[in-house]
Amino acid sequence: MAKAKGVEKKAISFVRTASKLKIGAHVPSEGAGAIGSRVVSANSIGANSFALFLKNPKRWVSAPYEAKDVAEFKRICLEMKYDPLTDVLPHGSYFINLANPDPVKVENSYNCLLDDLHRCEDLGIGLYNFHPGSDLGSDHTEALKRLATNLNRAISETKFVKVVIENMAGHGNFVGGTLEDLHEVIEQIDDKTRVGICVDTCHAFAAGYDLSDIKGFTEFWAKFDEIVGFKYLSALHLNDSKAPLGANRDLHERLGWGFLGLECFRLLVNDARFEGIPLILEVPFGKDVSIFGDEIKLLEWLVGRSGDDSEFVAKVVELQKLGAPNRKEQEAKFVKKVEKRKAGKDIASMLKKSKK
Repeated sequence: MAKAKGVEKKAISFVRTASKLKIGAHVPSEGAGAIGSRVVSANSIGANSFALFLKNPKRWVSAPYEAKDVAEFKRICLEMKYDPLTDVLPHGSYFINLANPDPVKVENSYNCLLDDLHRCEDLGIGLYNFHPGSDLGSDHTEALKRLATNLNRAISETKFVKVVIENMAGHGNFVGGTLEDLHEVIEQIDDKTRVGICVDTCHAFAAGYDLSDIKGFTEFWAKFDEIVGFKYLSALHLNDSKAPLGANRDLHERLGWGFLGLECFRLLVNDARFEGIPLILEVPFGKDVSIFGDEIKLLEWLVGRSGDDSEFVAKVVELQKLGAPNRKEQEAKFVKKVEKRKAGKDIASMLKKSKK
């Protein structure tokens, strides 16, 4: 297997566990023309599902696949018992912004997304995850409409792949930071069998949805079902958060190390509603992809455990200690940001009063 740039090459072997939970990870790229090696990487970390980039995520255009690479991907999936229709969740290019108010730029995004969808269908992949983009300061409602209009176009030009919209951290002008945004887009999709949602736990927490304990976890999923609909949940990204609740920062952390904490993930893997869909880890791994294998085994270890289990309680303490430096750093930044925002509002209020 070719070595990915910047990724440590070492023997990795985690045994896959037969489970209704499709726990996996976003496997790193292994270079051009090596799409089949992603399957091997997923298997080596014990993943029952996996995500990947279909092409360079920081380029608009990439060379098409060669027929031999497509055939190899399908062969290895079959050999290693992955069903591309249900077990693979490609991630779209970071450049894609279907909500962009600029007609030329939104067309570039559309063509990039359509190329990805055609690649999915060539490979027999049934799901495709992407970020919904930004309104760039334009009217937010119109931006959601542009997003839905372009998705309808893409769906009409493809055969079966489901477009899976990811929730965002609520930063700046990005769309998709609220459940209401996701609802509005789905409402405008003509063929609703071809659209789904991927909930990123870090993004949800950053946007102000507290999933850190059973009360918040239960309330969030009740709201999701009421506003969006559970039938649209097609995948999850499993990430802890380096930043505090409502910080609007997309800062992924290893499970149990962050402000979200391990309880969220214990609740998740013991909830039958999340069986059968890709549960994808995107935690920081540096140059060591074996971290994904460790995290998968941690999630499997949580299955069947109660919140007052002594081993679970000890694990919570252990992981929180490991993540303490990162949490302290990000909390200080968040406090400074809040104080700066408050000072700005106070000055604005004073100026307003002085003009009266």
